[in-house]
Amino acid sequence: MQKIEAVIQPSKLDAVKDALVEIGVEGMTITEARGHGRQKGHTEFYRGREYSVDLLPKVKLEVVVADEMLDKAILAITGAARTGAIGDGKIFISKIDEAIRIRNDERGEIAL
Repeated sequence: MQKIEAVIQPSKLDAVKDALVEIGVEGMTITEARGHGRQKGHTEFYRGREYSVDLLPKVKLEVVVADEMLDKAILAITGAARTGAIGDGKIFISKIDEAIRIRNDERGEIAL
């Protein structure tokens, strides 16, 4: 099993969720986040004063998938989240040794 953590733009969340559901991914965890990458934020003016916005709003999506679903899930996320502009986000992949469904103690991929 593999865990996919994707940090994306909030405006792309619905498209990414729909793309994952379409390929058969059933469970996901979504967290509102703030951060920056290479762009390091930007400056804005408010009431005539300039200020720096260095932590931009993002969404972190976490999904655990079977090994054979990994490539399809990555393609779904990148296809739905990509705008081609700075700040599109990142995807991180981690190996998951075990998954356990708390309700009935199912283990492994069946617990997903």
